Amino acid sequence: MNRLQREGERRGGRQTDGGMRKILMPSSCFIQTVNHMLYPRRTFLSHHLCFFEEEYISVIQSFHCPHRWKNYWIRGVLSLAMISGFFLIIFMGPVTLIFVVMGVQIKCFQEIITIGYRVYHSYELPWFRTLSWYFLICVNYFFYGETVADYFGALVQREEPLQFLARYHRFISFALYLFAWTHVTLLIVVTQSHLVIQNLFEGMIWFIVPISIVICNDIMAYLFGFFFGRTPLIKLSPKKTWEGFIGGFFSTVVFGFILAYLLSQFQYFVCPVGFNSDTNGFTVECEPSEIFVMHEYTLPAVIQNTLRWKTVTLYPFQIHSIFLSSFGSLIGPFGGFFASGFKRAFKIKDFASTIPGHGGIMDRFDCQYLMATFTHVYIASFIRGPNPSKVLQQLLMLQPEQQLGIFHTLHSHLRERGMLPPAE
Repeated sequence: MNRLQREGERRGGRQTDGGMRKILMPSSCFIQTVNHMLYPRRTFLSHHLCFFEEEYISVIQSFHCPHRWKNYWIRGVLSLAMISGFFLIIFMGPVTLIFVVMGVQIKCFQEIITIGYRVYHSYELPWFRTLSWYFLICVNYFFYGETVADYFGALVQREEPLQFLARYHRFISFALYLFAWTHVTLLIVVTQSHLVIQNLFEGMIWFIVPISIVICNDIMAYLFGFFFGRTPLIKLSPKKTWEGFIGGFFSTVVFGFILAYLLSQFQYFVCPVGFNSDTNGFTVECEPSEIFVMHEYTLPAVIQNTLRWKTVTLYPFQIHSIFLSSFGSLIGPFGGFFASGFKRAFKIKDFASTIPGHGGIMDRFDCQYLMATFTHVYIASFIRGPNPSKVLQQLLMLQPEQQLGIFHTLHSHLRERGMLPPAE
């Protein structure tokens, strides 16, 4: 008995109420231990085999990967697969990207609606899912109908059915739209995906850089938190740490700055998406705007004295990327925190199990939607100016008499400014 007590103490036993030491060992050895206590001679060999079995199990278990490492490898492999697929989609062009965004929107909508259906199903409400999908179609028609009319006016003017839909677009939308869970889901999903496609029409760089920033921040925050995380960040996401949050911020700013430099060199990424009526196809050819042309900047005196550099040559978009990266790494994660609180309210871990180790599509795009909204507001506030192609498309939709009046007004204005020779 003394030997068993000493062995229990060596293996991390604890004191019980009766003063006896409780031996921590596998449950398969429990009966053998009791037999040894009652019949020490008869079970001497089995007792030693029991402790040998315990040692063997502990050695075997030491070779098994902990759960966190298993999850780390699953997430890592699938993350690489998704990033590779993202590059492939970019290579296939803006039209493919538009359809991918629409597909992601539909999948996110389905995941959230499924959660709502579990609640509404208990009240036996009929046609819940059918009406949900009907509302999705109505809202998509409302948002993307105006986008098609704005960006592809030449195509709309050529097709008689499209002219009718464009002319009475808002009235048709009102007639189709008949407040509840579905409406909240539409607000979260469809509106944000609409802004993603709006950003895409401004140039693929406004789509790729914000999405890549969120992806980079997600990966780097996970890695810094996994290896160095000690301090919890927020109770809604227990796995988030301050170390991951700060490490992800600095890594994302550097990544965004470098990516902005690389993409700004190619017209394919910086030119707005347009429709060419001659080729009946989408084009991404243009004269790059000022923010995608190299500029020389004078550095502050403090940096000049430290680095011995007086000027630096950058694309202006690289400066914009710093603001995008800062938002994506400091404010963007709160989209994930909101999603975490949303899931906790319904007592679920993930929106779905579409991607092993990651959850559903909505789990991957919770921060992307918030980032898309900021990017759209940023473009409208600091980047977008008058678009000649849009003005021309609107002029072409006017009556000939109206077009002629605008022509004479513009002609007189240019002559007054001395840009045209005076009339003889």
